[in-house]
Amino acid sequence: MRLTTRTNLAARILMACAVNEGVTVRTSEIAKKCNASTHHLLQVVNLLQSNGFVETIRGRSGGLRLARSMDAISIGAVFRVFEAGVPFAECFDAETNSCPLSATCRLRTYISRALEAFYHELDMVTLADLVKGNCGLSALLDMSPQAAMSCKGNAGPVAAT
Repeated sequence: MRLTTRTNLAARILMACAVNEGVTVRTSEIAKKCNASTHHLLQVVNLLQSNGFVETIRGRSGGLRLARSMDAISIGAVFRVFEAGVPFAECFDAETNSCPLSATCRLRTYISRALEAFYHELDMVTLADLVKGNCGLSALLDMSPQAAMSCKGNAGPVAAT
């Protein structure tokens, strides 16, 4: 399984906004910090905005910021928005499916269940889980470097029990 570039960029944009919570950040700043094309980021920002994840501010002092609390943004919900139009395999797209096994193949059922389990796990992860206490991420994405120096907490993932 491989996520689309747009999904990857959406996660980067949201993390940059979360690290800079309460601050309006420019897409060009995020592009620079995340090693991404501003043009591609603008397309992703548009979809994030239309789905209520970020709000955009036009004008000279414009940019973007989170539209809701980072605790209220599910990574599973974000991934579903960006991956929805991309069929996992040929047989998942009724219009282009040419697999002769489709009518009798059971693999699609198991793949569907596995994908749902994948999204279920991501539904339990919030943007806050990715950002809070992640000093390394703060150091990379904070638009005011002096603030990143005061970061405290564990930079690693939470261990499952």
